[in-house]
Order: sequence, then C-alpha cells, then structure tokens
Amino acid sequence: MQRPDNAPRKRGGYDLHAIAWRAMQARGLEPDFSDAAKREAAGVDTPAPIDGAVRDLRALLWASIDNDDSRDLDQLSVAAPVEGGATRILVAIADVDALVKAGSAIDAHASANTTSVYTAGGVFPMLPEKFSTGLTSLNPGEDRVAMVVDMTIDESGNVGAADIYRASVHNRAKLAYDSVAAWLDGKAAAPAPLAAVAGLDEQLRTQDRVAQALKRARTARGALELETTEARAVYAEDGALANLLADTPNRAKTVIEDFMIAANGVTARFLAARHVSTLRRVLRTPERWDRIVALAASLGDTLPATADAPALNAFLVRRRAADPARFADLSLAVIKLLGRGEYVADVSGQACEGHFGLAVRDYAHSTAPNRRFPDLVTQRMLKAALANASAPYANAELETLAEHCTAQEDAANKVERQVQKSAAALILSSRVGQVFDGLVTGASAKGTWARILDPMAEGRVIRGFAGLDVGDRVRVKLVSTDVERGFIDFAREGTAP
Repeated sequence: MQRPDNAPRKRGGYDLHAIAWRAMQARGLEPDFSDAAKREAAGVDTPAPIDGAVRDLRALLWASIDNDDSRDLDQLSVAAPVEGGATRILVAIADVDALVKAGSAIDAHASANTTSVYTAGGVFPMLPEKFSTGLTSLNPGEDRVAMVVDMTIDESGNVGAADIYRASVHNRAKLAYDSVAAWLDGKAAAPAPLAAVAGLDEQLRTQDRVAQALKRARTARGALELETTEARAVYAEDGALANLLADTPNRAKTVIEDFMIAANGVTARFLAARHVSTLRRVLRTPERWDRIVALAASLGDTLPATADAPALNAFLVRRRAADPARFADLSLAVIKLLGRGEYVADVSGQACEGHFGLAVRDYAHSTAPNRRFPDLVTQRMLKAALANASAPYANAELETLAEHCTAQEDAANKVERQVQKSAAALILSSRVGQVFDGLVTGASAKGTWARILDPMAEGRVIRGFAGLDVGDRVRVKLVSTDVERGFIDFAREGTAP
C-alpha cells in the first residue's frame, strides 16, 4: 500500500485529510496522540542502544524492499548459502519494544487503534512518526537493534532448522518493489541503491530463488494463488489528488511476502515449542463456499461440495492460464467469498485453527511491529521466552486483545475504504452519466456493490441490482457522487463483456 505523508489532500474545495480524521473518530479510532504520548515521544531522542548482549550482524548485506514512499521500515532480509544446497534466510524485524514499553502512553495509543491507518488523505500512524519512521524504523545507513528470524530453507522450499534472537543490523539499501521487480524480470537496469552496494545484486537473486521455492512448496500444500489489485492514490506536485490507479502484484513483492509468511510460521512454532501463548492470524473455513462452487460452475469448472483449498487453487491456476486478463477480478471475487481473517488467542496446550488461504497451520503476525499491535504483542512474548521470563500477557488478556485487534483492524479497513471512496467520488464528480464496465464485489441485504477500474473505485448499484452476485461482470452508469460521505451510486446498464 502506498503511504502518503500527512499533508492535507485538497481538491475542488475538499480536504481528504479532514474527511479521514472524521472517519477515524466515527469508527472508534483515535486520529491524534494524547498529550501524554506526545510528551513521552519528546523525551526520546536516540534509538535503542546496542550492547554486548546482542549478536553483531551489521556486516551482512541487509536491505529493505518496500513501496517507493514507505518510511516505516519494519524488516530487512539477507541470504547465505549452506551445505547441501540449502540457504539461510535471515529476516530482521524492528525491535519496537526496546523503545515502546508496555503500559506507556504511546503503547496505550497503539493498543487502542492496533494498526496504522493508510488513507488517500494521509497516514494515521500507530506510533508517533518520530518512532515508526525514525528511531524504531530500520532506516538505510543506520545501526539498529532487531529481532532476527534465522531459518534454513532447502531447495524444495521446506523450512528446516530455525532460531530467533536479538542482533544489531545495518540497512545497506532502501529498495522499492517496482524497480527491483523490473530488474529481476530483466526489464530494467538495477536501481541505483542496489547497484551502489557490491554483491547486493547476487544477494537479491538468491533471495528471489529461495522465495520462489517457498511459494512452490506452499502451493503444493494448497496455498491459494490469488492476484489482487489495490488502488494507489496519485498526487500532483501541489499535493492535490490526481487519480486512483491500480497497484498490481510483482516479483519483488512476492519475495517479501513469502519470507514474511515463513518468518511468521517460525515465530508461531518457536513460541509453541516453549509453551508460550500468543496471538495468531487465522482464516477459517470459507463463509460462502457454495457461491465459490457456483462461480466456478459459471466458468465451466467444478469444485467439491465441501471446502477444499488444493482444489480451489487448482481451479485458480486453470483460470489464470485460461483468462489472465480477468484473473485479478476473479481473485477479488474469491477473496470476498472467503471471508475475512481474524486474530485468535493461541493458548498453550489448546488446538488452534490455521490459515485456509495460506495453507499454513502456524501463523503468528510478527513482522510489522511499527504498524500492527499484534506484532508488537508477539515481539514481547518472544523476548520474554528468550529471557525465560514470565509472559507479559495472560491468556485471558490475549483473548480480549484478539477480539479487540480484529474489531479495530476491521474499523481501520472501513476507514481506508471510506476515504478511498471519497477520493474516488472526488475524481468521478465530473463524470456523472458516463458508463463503465465493472465487477460485482458485494451482494447482500445491505446492498450490491460494483468496482470499476478507471479510476479504480467501488460504488453501490442502486438500480437494476436484482439477481446480481459477487463475481458477476456488469456495465454501470454513474448516477451521482457525494465526496463528504464517500458515496458513489451506479445504475445497472447491462452485462459487461
């Protein structure tokens, strides 16, 4: 996701930052830090100290890969070959707990919102920017203390021996997804920060090879090969909103995603082996499997009557090959029908559900503590386990946190969607009466929704929606827009080709 700064985003007399601020409040989120949190932040001016108790890994070729404008850098990665064709992958995760202590005023804000909120009107960070983009961010050219997930991955993509420990690290290059992907695909020269570090090109090619092996192994276990398209806000030089464009997956994003999934699995197993409870991320059995079966049937394919991840993925692979141009639309429909993930308390000694979409049973969010509170909770549980200390959160507290984090993440997603709709309504306000091709993304008693791609926007179908369901292609006419409320209304005009 693109991460604009907090400058007001104005166009046509509308202030998207103000709209986002009000949306935060309406959804039970805190848009501003308390005075106490501001005082705490003002009293900290240096990163966590590096002492002899941590391993010194600053000589390794660590690098970050994220969005072009990302400033809250949560993780770095590096690879090292080992005997037998395997590879060590090390993922360094920002040690946020070193500066943000449980029970502090800053922690209170983080635990209230539980996530940073990224909108077209600006960012509402979970932690003060002084921390999330500075003192706890793994910024280029800076020494930082980090939690390191150290895992050995064989040529088949299986994770073997693994360990977790604290270490000092040094980011050699801040890289961006799009330019690294273009280089990996042979479509462009190496970006300047990559070319400037001797040996980093070979390092990233090794990471790409290992990530592809990880992906193949997960796919064989039934992980879903979905391809989604998100909206990216584009701004003019004066800060005015110019457009909402599709932000598509690429090879560099896949590298980071696969490493994070593997690291989160190692974290979950590390804690389970030490009988430490924590939070996990799960996606239960699909809520609307019957509709997924019907969607497959409408495309001339079949799926079993009961939820089956390998069968669903085989169907997705066939559809990607048969109709690559529309695969992102199909993926979006399937994601909507799968239902949303949630946090649960993984209490030691009790069985815990896995993640249907990722085909993993062990998945603890741990790799983004600058912007997700569950990851900070997991980090504190890890540090307590490493120190053989008492767990900082009791089981009952974890259960309450799981429900709260799920609810707040849902609220944050709604804020992001609402502000994106306001941004889209702003862009579309001069195009009332035009007809667009769209995809039905929601259909329930609450209403029917369709998404268009130019600009990327979602609106309610207020006329002609009878019989429409998720995944249907439809042609819609823009009837009206309401920027303040983020309303975009369509009328059905027919079936899209």
